[in-house]
Amino acid sequence: MPVVPKPDARPISVEARCVRLLAKAENADALAPVVETHTLSRGDNDLLIEVKAAAVNPSDVKAGTGLMPYAVFPRTSGRDYAGVVIDGPAGWIGREVFGSSGDLGIRRDGTHASHLVVEADAVVEKPGSISWEEAAGIGVPFVTAMEGLRRAGLPKSGETVLVMGVNGKVGQAAVQIATWHGARAIGVVRKSEAYEGHTNSPVEVIDASANDVATRVRELTGGKGADLVYNTVGDPYFQAAHKSLALRGRQILIAAVDRIVQFNILEFYRGQHTYVGIDTLALSSVATGEVLRELAPGFASGHLKPFPIKPSAVYPLEQAKTAFVAVAGSSRDRVILRP
Repeated sequence: MPVVPKPDARPISVEARCVRLLAKAENADALAPVVETHTLSRGDNDLLIEVKAAAVNPSDVKAGTGLMPYAVFPRTSGRDYAGVVIDGPAGWIGREVFGSSGDLGIRRDGTHASHLVVEADAVVEKPGSISWEEAAGIGVPFVTAMEGLRRAGLPKSGETVLVMGVNGKVGQAAVQIATWHGARAIGVVRKSEAYEGHTNSPVEVIDASANDVATRVRELTGGKGADLVYNTVGDPYFQAAHKSLALRGRQILIAAVDRIVQFNILEFYRGQHTYVGIDTLALSSVATGEVLRELAPGFASGHLKPFPIKPSAVYPLEQAKTAFVAVAGSSRDRVILRP
């Protein structure tokens, strides 16, 4: 166990075990993470955290396979984490925290390690009712969902939120947040299946393989359409999302497949629509912490619930490659590394 200093002691150093990506790989199967030992110590306004759990995100895999040209090598991977503060300014030591980031694990050393150094303003208190693995799994999906809804205007009672790709992790987080704020949620899936996540009110699900999405949305909303569309898929659903929007509706976009879409400018301005693009990789650790602090009351009250973590989706650091490959294989499980 690490030595816990008194609050007024000088910063300590620890020998941290870190999952290192030494060079860009051709694909997920070619990733070759290694566990190395590195000395870590904090700066004056930083915290040194003993990591209890850290999530593996699709962006972690993409950053290792050259899809993010600004990713540095070598580096410690990982954006999401939960752990205990073992060194920091007075009042921090012993606190249980969690967090996420757009730069950790991409532009600087990240969370897939036994220890982490991060700014004090970046962390959020972990609710006691949430496990380490659950807290580590909150990060990127909930931050992405919340940042989109914040930028587009948080939904409110009486509004309808249409979520494209509703059973993805960002889609589920968007439903949770929207229904927490009193909005109605409608989800879209590409084949017949029920909504899989937590919600604070019933979720109507539209099977895109059996329905014209926009027509069905109009039927469900008395012809009005959706006040807000959270499009987690991108161009495959762009036209359906566009045609589903109510007057002054907002569409949030976080992903793309083919990137280029046909865009009806006349319908856009006559509908007085707003399109919002979200890239959480542009958020610093501190900016990400601000988003998570807005969500924390929802987790404390039970209106928001972390994703369930299956024991089979938890890996030690030494099995990081297996975890990366599982995420690259489009597993719906939230994958966790546990030092």
